[in-house]
Amino acid sequence: MGLLFVEVLPRDATGGAAVLQCRRCRVDAASVAAILSRDFHGRLGRAYLFDRVVNISLGPNEDRYLRTGRHTVNDIYCICCQEILGWRYEKAYEETEKYKEGKFILERTMMCKQAP
Repeated sequence: MGLLFVEVLPRDATGGAAVLQCRRCRVDAASVAAILSRDFHGRLGRAYLFDRVVNISLGPNEDRYLRTGRHTVNDIYCICCQEILGWRYEKAYEETEKYKEGKFILERTMMCKQAP
């Protein structure tokens, strides 16, 4: 195995945004300030929608029937511990769901919050 490069998200010392981390290994995944929507549901409960997440690897494309219809998605794995954190929307088949393409879902139960 080679070197593992982990991106550390900036913390604002003046009380700025907190950072969501993998619950298992505590590596940074996304900034709370970057949440696009909190109104999503994952396999394990509530989830957040993001434009950008860090320190992840993607699984293969897979067609799934979700609450909002058929989508092609990739599971998101933590780059350190390989825990499944959520998924990435590759393709939406419904016209009203196209805005999700290229965006990420992080499951709330798989995250812990690191205060600034």
